[in-house]
Amino acid sequence: MGIDGQKLEMLFIVPEARGKGYGKRLFQYGIENHDIHELAVNEQNPQAKGFYEHMGFQVYKRTERDEQGNPYPLLYMGLPHSLA
Repeated sequence: MGIDGQKLEMLFIVPEARGKGYGKRLFQYGIENHDIHELAVNEQNPQAKGFYEHMGFQVYKRTERDEQGNPYPLLYMGLPHSLA
């Protein structure tokens, strides 16, 4: 897990550990201890998007390219209370 300020930069779980609650616990730790309230996820990764939605995050913005200018659409997500 990588965090920059209040933004989750990355969260990776090895395939054999997925579905066992590790990602949820790591993400909750980030929210509780680092006040994470925003992130960007590749639109072509519906599993990650679904995970973050399950954790209460909502899409508030979409871009056609990633932050390096590559043609990978990004979905910017945040907690509802931080989007107001």
